[in-house]
Amino acid sequence: MRQVGFILEDGFQVMGMAALSAFELANVTLGREAYGLTVMSERGGTVRSSLGIRIETGVLTDFPDTLMVMGELVPRQLSSGLRDYIARAGQHSRRVAGVCTGAFLLGEAGLLDGRQVTTHWAHARDLQQRFPNARVDEERIFVSDGNIWTSAGMSAAIDLTLALIEDDHGAALARTVARKLVVYHRRPGGQSQFSALLELEPRSDRVRRALIYAKENLRNPLTVEELAEAANLSPRQFSRIFREQTGQSPAKAVERLRLEAAKLMLEEGWHAMDVVARDTGFADRDRMRRAFLRFFGHPPQSMQRSLRLISKDDDTKDDDDAKAAGVG
Repeated sequence: MRQVGFILEDGFQVMGMAALSAFELANVTLGREAYGLTVMSERGGTVRSSLGIRIETGVLTDFPDTLMVMGELVPRQLSSGLRDYIARAGQHSRRVAGVCTGAFLLGEAGLLDGRQVTTHWAHARDLQQRFPNARVDEERIFVSDGNIWTSAGMSAAIDLTLALIEDDHGAALARTVARKLVVYHRRPGGQSQFSALLELEPRSDRVRRALIYAKENLRNPLTVEELAEAANLSPRQFSRIFREQTGQSPAKAVERLRLEAAKLMLEEGWHAMDVVARDTGFADRDRMRRAFLRFFGHPPQSMQRSLRLISKDDDTKDDDDAKAAGVG
C-alpha cells in the first residue's frame, strides 16, 4: 500500500481536496487499499479552509510515499518546522506535489531550484520572482520534474492526481477513475490553463456573443460579415470594436479558436488529420499545418505521432492494467 499524505494549513482551498476522491475511487476500482490517505498539519487538530470549513488533521508523520501540499488563496510564509519537514520530504518521499499555490511552499523548502514547475496562472509571475532559480511555465495544467510535481489551481488538482495514479497503476485505471469522477478525461499536462475565449476577454456582450457563435460554428467560413451579424453590428463597427476590446483582428481570433479545437481533437487521439482540418474549419491539412507552425512552432503531425506513441505504450500495458484494476 502506498501512503499519501496531504498537508493542510489554515486558509487551504477545499477544491484541492478533490484529490482525495480520486485516490479513494482508485481503491474502490482496484478492490483493495492501494492508497492509504492521511490528512496532516504542523500541529494537528482542526484546520479551517478559506471558506471556514473545518477539517480534523493529524500531526506530521513519517514521510509518506507521496506528499501533497495543498495551496491557499494567498500564499503565506512557512514556519521553520513545516519548511524543514517539506524539505526533508524531497529527499525521503518518492514524490512531492504542490497543488496550486502549494508550489510556493515547495519553493520555500528549496525544492524548486532548477525545476520546471507550474501553479495557478494568477500567481505564476509572483512564483517566478520569488524563486528565480525555478523555471515557471504559467500555462501548463501540471508538471512533473524528477520527484517534484506541481499543478495549476482549482480543478487541476484532479488532473494531477489522475496523472499520479497513472504513474503508479497505468492508463486504464486512470481512465476508469476519471469516468467515475465524471470528468471527460485527464487533461494532458501540456494543455494550456487558458481557453482562447478567456484570453480574449471581450468587455461587451456583442463581441462575446460573436466569439461564442464562432466557437460553435467553426466549420463555417466565419467572415467578418458573418460575425458582425451574430453581434448585431455593421462589419465596420464590429471590426473596430473587436480590435479595441481584444487587441486582435477577428480573423486572428478565429484562427486561435480553430487551433484550440484542432489541438483538443488531436489529443483525443482517434481523429484523422483530414477530419480535424475539416471539422475545425481549416478546410485542408496544409492550411492547418501552417497555422500550427505559426502558433505552436511545430506541425500537427508531430503532435499526432507523439500521441500515437503514448497510445501504443498504453495499449501494451492496458490488458495487465485492466486485469489489475478489475475493468475488462
